[in-house]
Amino acid sequence: MTPQGEGAAGRKAQAAPTAADLVLARDRLLGRGTQHQTGRLAPDVLREALSDLHEFWLTVHAAQAGIGTEAAGIALVAVGGLGRRELVPFSDLDLVLVYEGKRNGRIDAVAEQLWYPLWNSGVGLDHSVRTVSEALDVAGTDLRTAMGLLDARHLAGDAELAARLADSALDAWRTGVRRRVDELVESARARWQRSGEVAHWVEPDLKHGRGGLRDLAMLDALALAQLVDRPHGEVSQARRLLLDTRTELRRIAGRPRDVLMPQDGDEIAAVLGVADRFALARALSGAGRTVAYALDVALRTVQPARQSRKVLSVLRRQPQRRPLAEGVVLNGDEVTLARDVDPGKDPALLLRVAAAAARTGKPIAPGALARLGESAPEPRAPWSEDVRQELLSLLGAGDGLIDVVESLDRTGLWARLFPEWGAVRDLPPRDAAHVWTVDRHLVQATANAARLVTRVSRPDLLLIGAILHDLGKGREQDHSIVGAALATQVGERLGLPAPDVAVLSAMVRHHLLLPHTATRRNIEDEATVQRVVDTLGDDPVLLELLHALAEVDSLATGPGVWTDWKAALVADLVSRCRRRMAGEKHEEPTPLSAEQRALAETVAASGKPDIIISSTVERGFATITLVAPDRPGLLSRAAGVLALHSLSVHAAELRAHAGVAVDVFSVSPRFGSLPDAGLLRERFTRALAGSLPLAEKLAAKERDYASEQDDPPEARVLWFADEADGGVESKDVVLEMRAADRLGLLYSVAEALERSGADILWARIMQVGGTAISSFSLASTSPSNGDTNSEEWRKEIERAVLAAC
Repeated sequence: MTPQGEGAAGRKAQAAPTAADLVLARDRLLGRGTQHQTGRLAPDVLREALSDLHEFWLTVHAAQAGIGTEAAGIALVAVGGLGRRELVPFSDLDLVLVYEGKRNGRIDAVAEQLWYPLWNSGVGLDHSVRTVSEALDVAGTDLRTAMGLLDARHLAGDAELAARLADSALDAWRTGVRRRVDELVESARARWQRSGEVAHWVEPDLKHGRGGLRDLAMLDALALAQLVDRPHGEVSQARRLLLDTRTELRRIAGRPRDVLMPQDGDEIAAVLGVADRFALARALSGAGRTVAYALDVALRTVQPARQSRKVLSVLRRQPQRRPLAEGVVLNGDEVTLARDVDPGKDPALLLRVAAAAARTGKPIAPGALARLGESAPEPRAPWSEDVRQELLSLLGAGDGLIDVVESLDRTGLWARLFPEWGAVRDLPPRDAAHVWTVDRHLVQATANAARLVTRVSRPDLLLIGAILHDLGKGREQDHSIVGAALATQVGERLGLPAPDVAVLSAMVRHHLLLPHTATRRNIEDEATVQRVVDTLGDDPVLLELLHALAEVDSLATGPGVWTDWKAALVADLVSRCRRRMAGEKHEEPTPLSAEQRALAETVAASGKPDIIISSTVERGFATITLVAPDRPGLLSRAAGVLALHSLSVHAAELRAHAGVAVDVFSVSPRFGSLPDAGLLRERFTRALAGSLPLAEKLAAKERDYASEQDDPPEARVLWFADEADGGVESKDVVLEMRAADRLGLLYSVAEALERSGADILWARIMQVGGTAISSFSLASTSPSNGDTNSEEWRKEIERAVLAAC
């Protein structure tokens, strides 16, 4: 018979919640497994409820393990999110089992009794078992541990021991933090390099990104060390928004996630009472800027104090203030104002300070920003030559421009120079290819332009055009049209001569002309080149500026947008336009090579299809020539075979020689290397014979390799008349399709066009992020199939293409 005491303990153990109960209760708090979201907890209430739930479970199980309220020499301590009572869904539990004396079997048994149920139930756990001295030793060499212990909070057991750990960790931090500032900065920079920024970033990492929750933890740690004031005001508001967004992101995802994707935004915005995902993205960008700026200022405050003792003797021998420009000096590691300068009487001073900071890579002192904010005047229109030159000096500073514009914009000074900037500040892009907000994209493009100023005859217009080219976004109308009007307004305010204002406006109006034409049209067509020349008014200077702007714009858009293939196409188009402007004769289309002609003659004689694969891959691209007796469906079958071999098609030239089709493809491997020519030839032959089930095999391959895209963009079809070979009188038209990219997309669309009676003359395909932009020059295969200019014919083609997408 069980003794009465043991029976009571057994009943108590049975009544205690298991780890499975913990997970079930957590899921109920999150609303998981229920169809209705009535009674949904607000984000801050949810964090508090999750903290209460996990704390309750831990204290009960700690008591069962012998760590009750009267236990001596052992305590359970929470750090991290649970220690701060900011536990977001699916966070790891950061726990320390602290004890006195020597470690023995009882300590290990208690740890196992606490840790194993959590592990077995899938609850994330970051744990340690240490004495106070051991914990402090680890904190002395591990920055993450040192900062984590600053959040230490007693959960169970010896409260005095837990308080000793928390107090000792805080004392050690306060006495040793100045020696660790370099380590703190280096770890933050490494994290920012990995995770990017919250501000300006299309897919921000709310925890690890610059301006995120980790940076707030650094600010808190510096405040606890009594080196800076405790964050408040705007920083506290930013903390709330970041925490609430991260809470909802994880609740919706049902798993640990810290990177906010655009498709998550609308649902989170609705919960937080924000208009839509674009408004949420804009608010988060502003919050990230607030946190990042606060941390920058805090670190600049701490670092000079840390260095003062080391450099005291040096400072006695050297002047502390070094002149940089009129009224501008370098004081230590900050750019500031000379003592006798009057900002209210010098309209160029603001730009001189900014340009000096951008050139030297040193930040502007907060005091200088405050003085400029109080008294620096807005330059009177039209700007004088010296003020305009200081602006060009700033814009031409390269990467140093980025942080300076951020500082000026945070303090309202940038808006004094460009009042139009407010419409694009923190504005999220609508195009998935962009990785930055619109304002940061403009600044990044200008920094890129500084590296190309020697390639153009008007570097001043290139720099100003780069900072303005997307200024028209955020309005209802076409941003190029709105932007051109704004560029005229800005150019006149800057005091540019009327002809320069006209060029600047044309740069903004047509900044997409060259890349769009080069990648979506047949640039060997004389009519295409003539249209570009006419649009630019036969102006070679404007052509030169647009060429450079196309490059810096693409580079600032995101990785993979400015490829060698795109650069070569744009350069080819510019070269053709330049020769046309000079009155030279139009260059004929590139003829087939001798090898291609010889193969065509062989295929004409034998009737058997064959291929040529270029022996080398130039600039990441290769040329594959497929030759076969001409017949309907050649392009779709060729595209399908190339897709089966994981080849991306960028251009297709559909030609003929000796009575057979010669289809020339520019391709690049999605991964790996080019396929074996023999295997490609065998599959191409089978596809033409109908013995290779292309649709079935491509569908299977897409299922195996498709990347997750929860909310793909809606496919669109656009028509352009008089843009195909033959000019104004031609019956050919250009169809432009924009859709989510996938492996077999070209096959599906080409097959749909062929089935609908369209003859494809050429094709251009460009991938921008996860979007494919494909252009096809189309003719009708016969009069009975319809006129390419008829609305009925186009609607039928459009329905087929959209269905294929």
